[in-house]
Amino acid sequence: MVVSFKRFIYQAPLLLAVLAGAAGCNLQKDIDVELPVVPSQLVTECYLVPGEVPRLTVTESVPYLSSPQPSVPTDVTVVLTLPNGQQERLSFKPGQDKTNQKLYTHIGKTPLVARPGDTFSLDVRDTQGRHVTATATMPTRVPLDTVEWKFNDKAGEQRKAYLLAKFQDPAATADFYRFQIHKDSISKDSDRDFSLDDRLTNGQLITLGTSYRYSPADTLLVTLYHIDQSYYHFLESVQDARNANGNPFAQPAAIRSTVQGGVGVFTILSADRRTVILK
Repeated sequence: MVVSFKRFIYQAPLLLAVLAGAAGCNLQKDIDVELPVVPSQLVTECYLVPGEVPRLTVTESVPYLSSPQPSVPTDVTVVLTLPNGQQERLSFKPGQDKTNQKLYTHIGKTPLVARPGDTFSLDVRDTQGRHVTATATMPTRVPLDTVEWKFNDKAGEQRKAYLLAKFQDPAATADFYRFQIHKDSISKDSDRDFSLDDRLTNGQLITLGTSYRYSPADTLLVTLYHIDQSYYHFLESVQDARNANGNPFAQPAAIRSTVQGGVGVFTILSADRRTVILK
């Protein structure tokens, strides 16, 4: 088949004229969008750690375009129910955790005693009738098998190491994990942080690794959390929401909370941590 380009050549001046006319037009149009009024909800964030005093943060949700300053209600009652049925009321004493630098609004009195399989309940309510409830069960501890590293053959500032962490996944159960690497201290932002499940590696030795990114004498804190399914979905939804925020081509994502009656997370951290110096 022979194709003639004369038709396109003849129409080119007309097309250029149309484009030139469009360029001179004002194609901008302001549209007022009325955002729906959504009642504020209680936002609860609580990570129970065995051996540490329970701490919890309660704030209020705010409209999307409002100031990013947190809104902290002061009329909130927080009750933690232990596995033996005993209830502990957390006091409103805002402060900062010295270990991880996280802020909190409520704190308990005694260190937490938790064993695998223990279930804890949380009850948060205020004088406006808002009521948040949640339960969480402590997973078994999955230990890190080995943590190793290897340097490349370069010298000076180009000399870098990758890190590998290995652990044995329990067989016959669906398991979920969060893996973190911190440099020097866990009070700083993590260098690596991601969650995973064992759908394709059930009962196998799992290896997690990094690229060549660490320098000689770096101190790394490698942490493996064995987490429950609801906390795993919460982490994945938070990451999806971050990726969608401000991206016009991304699918909107909602946070999958682990609490009922509000927004947030309530979980128990079962972790194994190694500290290594890359010699």
